[in-house]
Amino acid sequence: MKRIGVLANLKKPGLAQVLRRVGEAANSAGIDLVAAGRTADMLKSARKVRQDSVMRGVDALMVLGGDGTMLRAARMLDGRDIPLIGVKIGGLGFLTSVTEERLGDVFGHLAAKRYSLSRRILADCVVKRRGKTIAGYRAFNDVVIHNGESGRVITLELSLDREQVSPYICDGIIISTPTGSTGHSLSAGGPIVKPGTAALVIGFVCPHTLSSRPLVVPDTTLISVVVANSSGPSRLSVDGQVGQALKDGDKVEVKKSRKSVKLVQLPDYSYVAVLRQKLHWRGSNV
Repeated sequence: MKRIGVLANLKKPGLAQVLRRVGEAANSAGIDLVAAGRTADMLKSARKVRQDSVMRGVDALMVLGGDGTMLRAARMLDGRDIPLIGVKIGGLGFLTSVTEERLGDVFGHLAAKRYSLSRRILADCVVKRRGKTIAGYRAFNDVVIHNGESGRVITLELSLDREQVSPYICDGIIISTPTGSTGHSLSAGGPIVKPGTAALVIGFVCPHTLSSRPLVVPDTTLISVVVANSSGPSRLSVDGQVGQALKDGDKVEVKKSRKSVKLVQLPDYSYVAVLRQKLHWRGSNV
């Protein structure tokens, strides 16, 4: 890797110091940096370009922030085959593989090609109203159909490959990729699915029946959810960042995308170690 774009969460405290370290480490490794806006202003060694040109001609995109910044970066890629290097400012994230303390090592590993690429599936989502497609989204983590701000239950009809499973009276349905299984899905009682597993997870938010359990289906499955009955405006949320209001009768279709995202991981990265740390696994003292 010879040229790397830089995208930073400008709200993170201490960002200027972190960017200074990034510039010094990249210069030592002989790697050129590209940035835009205020990020470029703080990263003096980077070539400043327009925001829409940060990913032009780069070998990778370094993302400084947290998991939310990584989700935004994945959406900005818009299908481009550019690897993401996630640097967590202030700790360790599920999507970021490099801690702030390891910044000095990153560029040396990149220059020496001592890294691996973890390919993550994406989910394409379309909204249909009266049979016509009115919107489309791409999810890195999850697609959520929920009761919006009404606080009342809604009835959602779930189908798999056009075969109806059941109507569910609930607060919402979460459809997540393996990457997103440690996000909203996990909070709603869903399973942890290791990235690389060819599966999608369907979970239910506060279902009004004890028999409703999360479903793990092949990632070749076409998942459809129809808003059958809602007491107020329901909503579609994609990665917790974009989405739209839904009306009764609207259908949301989700399937594995032809596009994917590649995450750069350093030699000592361990997904299991991240789970242990983030979820505070301690085991038994017996």
